[in-house]
Amino acid sequence: MPNTYTKMYCQAVFAVKHRKAVIQDAFKGDLYAVIGNLVNETEAKILIVNGHFDHVHCLFQFFPKQSVSDIMKNAKAKSSKWINESQLLENRFEWQSAFGAFTYSEKEIQKVFDYVKNQEMHHQKMTFREEYLMMLKAHAIDFSPEYLFKELE
Repeated sequence: MPNTYTKMYCQAVFAVKHRKAVIQDAFKGDLYAVIGNLVNETEAKILIVNGHFDHVHCLFQFFPKQSVSDIMKNAKAKSSKWINESQLLENRFEWQSAFGAFTYSEKEIQKVFDYVKNQEMHHQKMTFREEYLMMLKAHAIDFSPEYLFKELE
């Protein structure tokens, strides 16, 4: 087989360190654009970035030569640097070290895209914690509840 054909999608979710609600309306659009560009910089293909005051969702297509960890490492490190160098907040900004990554098939992408697009609406009804637990359970991911939201940094 001379060529490799793949189409893989991932929704990555990551939170502000200690889940502080510091992503402000004044700069969130620029932040999401920066994160999208940083995902694209890794040669993945961003579909949408959105979030709420304490976390971000990125939906992207990636390829077998890429690791989701490397894509997220780049996006998180350089976006926190951008926030700090832009002096958007009084205190130093950091993302928490972990993230969630959830994969989807082609037929699910529009639904996931719409979900990410409507984050503000979703968070009128549920907290980030409730949302994250829902995602873990929907993907049958084993986790220890006592460690789930504990800062390991």
